[in-house]
Amino acid sequence: MTSEINPGRGFLIPIGGAERKRKSPTILRKFVDICGGTEARVAIIPTASKLDTTGPSYEEVFRRLGVASASSVPFTTRRDCHREEWLAVLRESTGIFITGGSQLRLSRTIGGTPAASTLRELHRQGVHIAGTSAGASYMSEHMIAFGDAGASPVTHMVAMAPGIGLTSDFTIDQHFRERDRLGRLLTVLAYNPFIIGMGLDEDTAAFIGPHGIMEVVGSGSCTLVDGSKLEYASIGHQPGDPVSLLGVKLHILLPGSRFEIEKRQATPALEGVDREVQEL
Repeated sequence: MTSEINPGRGFLIPIGGAERKRKSPTILRKFVDICGGTEARVAIIPTASKLDTTGPSYEEVFRRLGVASASSVPFTTRRDCHREEWLAVLRESTGIFITGGSQLRLSRTIGGTPAASTLRELHRQGVHIAGTSAGASYMSEHMIAFGDAGASPVTHMVAMAPGIGLTSDFTIDQHFRERDRLGRLLTVLAYNPFIIGMGLDEDTAAFIGPHGIMEVVGSGSCTLVDGSKLEYASIGHQPGDPVSLLGVKLHILLPGSRFEIEKRQATPALEGVDREVQEL
């Protein structure tokens, strides 16, 4: 479980998509800093995207941020995920960045391959892994595959699929406020109340550290829905039936706010203080 104390593990950094890349790239700069700054070696996985330009574009972004190297590893087929020379690029990195696109493209291409097991092992060994949009959702063990917009939960509003399993504490949704996704995250909790639903706005990230402490970074908010004290949940028989949830706890965390995963305790940002991402 991600909440367990494991000082050797790397940071896990889901991003809600549309992160700033040129003007004030706060999230990407912090990612580069924890990966080693000018000595950082970043591997980029553009598998989720249909565009051939996605990998090279992020290479340029990270080089502009001053990393020692930035290399795209374009796993396009499951056979690619067995290529030893590409797995070696992952093993030589201090940080791995998974781009946006389609999370189902990630799961059907990488899931169950040596690339997937390598990513999990590297994260346990201290390599930091960030993912934006689809790349953020894919980090979960229980991944949101797709779903409908709306503020209220309804039956069959969301479809789930296996993710890569870098975290079993959270199910992660992205473009959260911009695409009105609270209802589908609440519907997930009706099925799986033991997890924490995380909804990330655009240009907003959760830096989840090895001591089980998460800090919000960026310009938007992070919505957490906690079903650990759920008293009652109903799922209708027909698609579109309303879902009832009693006892759900909801947090809206602004940049600088923190969340202790094991205690499920949130603390607000300190006003007027720009805190660095660090372990308590």
